[in-house]
Amino acid sequence: MDFKKTTEQDSHYDHLDQMSIMQILTNINKEDKTVPNAVEHAIAQIETLVKHVVDKLKNGGRLFYIGAGTSGRLGIVDASECPPTFGVSHDRVIGLIAGGDYAIRKAVEFAEDSKTQGWKDLQKHNISSKDIVVGIAASGTTPYVISALEFCNKNNITTGCITCNHNSPLSQTAHFPIEVIVGPEFVTGSSRMKAGTAQKLVLNMLTTASMIQLGKIKGNKMVDMQLSNNKLVDRGIKMLINELHINYNQAQSLLEDYKTVRAAINAYNNEK
Repeated sequence: MDFKKTTEQDSHYDHLDQMSIMQILTNINKEDKTVPNAVEHAIAQIETLVKHVVDKLKNGGRLFYIGAGTSGRLGIVDASECPPTFGVSHDRVIGLIAGGDYAIRKAVEFAEDSKTQGWKDLQKHNISSKDIVVGIAASGTTPYVISALEFCNKNNITTGCITCNHNSPLSQTAHFPIEVIVGPEFVTGSSRMKAGTAQKLVLNMLTTASMIQLGKIKGNKMVDMQLSNNKLVDRGIKMLINELHINYNQAQSLLEDYKTVRAAINAYNNEK
């Protein structure tokens, strides 16, 4: 197998310690600008995985992200934002990280090297063939992630992945791989940079496209969002004002009665 870790190759820049602050920032920004183009090249792969995510979620399954380090944290961030954004339950999109919740804040030494813990972590959630598991690893070589997907494959569980190296062991393991090839990092090997940005962009696309397909957006509005703070309550009121052509007090009253923008819209239209 022809596999080279471009994420580990030497930076295009040298003598970083001799650069001015402006030079450092300008060069990081120059590299960052290449990331959306790399994501664009992977859109067909992303579309394929989204279709399978939608199919699983429509039929009562769940989406799992599993990763280590930065990759694991990014999966947890995306999963945690789905309930407030789209109004889905916390058990529909689940993020798992090598080393457990402690590893969200602090690195857990050698946690990513386990070839059994990933599957054990999935089993704690009673994983089944109704679900889909997406492994996230910039390198594409993380044992915790690869082994978890291997166990999934053996148990008839659909797998996908997000990686930043071409033809990696992770890509070879996942049924539906996404490869975003961002090249060497500004700081050699620091894959929290371009690779992390690429993974975040792909995760945004995966869940946003999936939730739109599942009917969680009306027009371009988050009508199922959880009204968990004053900013979101105000946004919900404004949505109702614009959608139903009513005044502020009417919209506020509807939202207080029905708790979500969608429920308020449906109730108002049914009463007309």
